[in-house]
Amino acid sequence: MSVCLADYHVHSNMSDDGTASMRDMARAAKAAGLDEVCFTDHFEAIHWTDRRGSARKSFDYARLHRAFAEAREGGGELPELKLGLEIGDVYLTPETALPLLKGAEELDFTIGSVHMLPEQYGFADFSTDRPGSLPAAEDRLRAYVKALDETVALGGFTVLGHLTLPLRYYKRIPGLEDLSFDAVRDETEAVLSAAIDRGLAIELNVNRGGEMLPDSFWLKRYREKGGERITLGSDAHRTSDVGRGIREGQALLRACGFKYFCTYSRQEAIFHKL
Repeated sequence: MSVCLADYHVHSNMSDDGTASMRDMARAAKAAGLDEVCFTDHFEAIHWTDRRGSARKSFDYARLHRAFAEAREGGGELPELKLGLEIGDVYLTPETALPLLKGAEELDFTIGSVHMLPEQYGFADFSTDRPGSLPAAEDRLRAYVKALDETVALGGFTVLGHLTLPLRYYKRIPGLEDLSFDAVRDETEAVLSAAIDRGLAIELNVNRGGEMLPDSFWLKRYREKGGERITLGSDAHRTSDVGRGIREGQALLRACGFKYFCTYSRQEAIFHKL
C-alpha cells in the first residue's frame, strides 16, 4: 500500500517572499506526485522590514480565501488542497497579534514559528543575521529557544514549526559549520515537553531537500517523550520546491521509530501510516 504524500508547509505569493500563485503551486504539487498540500502563507506579528518592531495591525483573510478558491478551480485534477497559515513571532507583540488570529480559527492548519530575534538583537531575522563567533551564535540560540517557549505558552496554532531553524542559516557562516543545539539542550527538551503537554504537533521541515529541521536526535527525543503528532513540510517558496524532500522526510521518520504522520482538517489531526 502506498504512503500518503502531503506537503504541509508551502508559501505562495500571498507571502511577501513567495513567487507563485496558489494555483501554480497546486499544479506543481500535482506534478510532484503529492496527494495533499496545505498552503501556509506568512502571518508575521511584526513587519520584517521594520527593525523598530512595528506591530501588524490587520490581516486580509478575505484575500487569502479568494486566492485559495482560485487554486481549487482545477477540481479533481489537483491534489487535495488545504488552507493554513504560518504564524510567526507572535511572542514579540501578543497583545496586537492574538486578536487578529481569530480569523485563523476557520483554517485547516496553522504553524507557530519564530523567525526573528527579540529587541536586544534589533529584531534581526535569522536569514540575514550574522553572529561573529560561536559564543555569539549560541547566545542567539538561547534567545531563540526562549522565544519558542513563549510561543508554545501563548498557543493559538496547530504545530510548532522548524524547531532548529537558526541552523539553516548560521551553519553557512564560516566558523559555525558545527553549530548545534547542544548548548541549549535542556531548554529545547523543555519546549518539546511543553508542546506535548499542550497537544501541539511538531513539524519535520524537510528544508526543500536540505538538512532536516530538526534532525534525527530531536525527532527521537520528541518520540521518546511521548510525542506522536508530526507533520512534514518542504517550506517551498517556488514551484520547483513543492514536495521536495517529503519522501526522504518520511524515511527519516520511519528510521526514528515513528509509525504515523499527520495531516489536518479544521485543525483536527488525521493520522496516516508511514
